[in-house]
Amino acid sequence: MNDLSHIATCRVLAPAGFAFAYLADPAKLGRWSLGCFDTQPVDGSGLHTGLSLFDRGRGWYRIDSDPDRMSIDYLVGAPDSLTHRISARVMAGGPLAYSDPACLATLIAWRPATMDEERWLRLKASHEAEIWLIKAQIETEFGAAS
Repeated sequence: MNDLSHIATCRVLAPAGFAFAYLADPAKLGRWSLGCFDTQPVDGSGLHTGLSLFDRGRGWYRIDSDPDRMSIDYLVGAPDSLTHRISARVMAGGPLAYSDPACLATLIAWRPATMDEERWLRLKASHEAEIWLIKAQIETEFGAAS
């Protein structure tokens, strides 16, 4: 196999719809994304910005979510050239024989041809950590809402 994509998945003890809403919320992304922390809206177009915890570099993103498919596409990059490189999917736990309330939350990243090996390794390690942050934050928020 090749090293052109990376997938990180966790079982989350919350309903799929709740997890989806969390992952589709641009403000919440600023709590779990190590590459775009403390996000702020830029304008009314859905463009957001945040800071990398690695190098304090500024990143931009826009979220394109599909509630019917429980799919979230994160378009990332420079404000004038955002690219779909990251997605999240939420799968209801019931059809997969996980007891309610449970779901699976997945982050998927695709490696651009221009991304060097060190940056790719950092992105993969980040997603491995971020999926655990996502799990903990969704479960905490769901528990507080219940």
